[in-house]
Amino acid sequence: MNTANTRVQLTLFVPSPAAELVESVRRLVDPIQHRLIPAHVTLCREDELERLGPELLKARLADVAAHPLTLRFGRPESFHDHGILLPCIDGHNDFRALREHLLGRSDIRDQTPHITLAHPRNAKAEHNDLGYASAMLDTLTITFREISRIKQHGTSPWVVCDTLALGAAAHIADARNR
Repeated sequence: MNTANTRVQLTLFVPSPAAELVESVRRLVDPIQHRLIPAHVTLCREDELERLGPELLKARLADVAAHPLTLRFGRPESFHDHGILLPCIDGHNDFRALREHLLGRSDIRDQTPHITLAHPRNAKAEHNDLGYASAMLDTLTITFREISRIKQHGTSPWVVCDTLALGAAAHIADARNR
């Protein structure tokens, strides 16, 4: 396996019942992205995780400072031609605090939480329309209780390596596809 083409990230998957609503829109506005990865908020990108192995991640998640995270998302917005996202409109400070806690430092880059409905790198889908997405989705408040460590080889769909509860070291799932 070529590890140079492998990416590993920390992700907050949108839980039910919000996932069903968001996925119904994603399925139509970008079926390619919908097949690659479920609706999520990227918490930490691969370049940030070089020094954060699975055991250190578990230890930091067990800390009381790593409590469930509530984010509020606004109406869909366009970005980069035919991309569509749900912008986070409340919870930025808690999102940043969780990132700082997990990464073990405060000198991290600013990262704005959002949920991608349609990614501009994918071909524009027939139903890729901001008006359509806006008609189906209004503001949405989501509490994330788990963090998933995921990986992608090349352009294949993302695979969940493991999922950990926020605020508890309990190991919820350990996928065999490491």
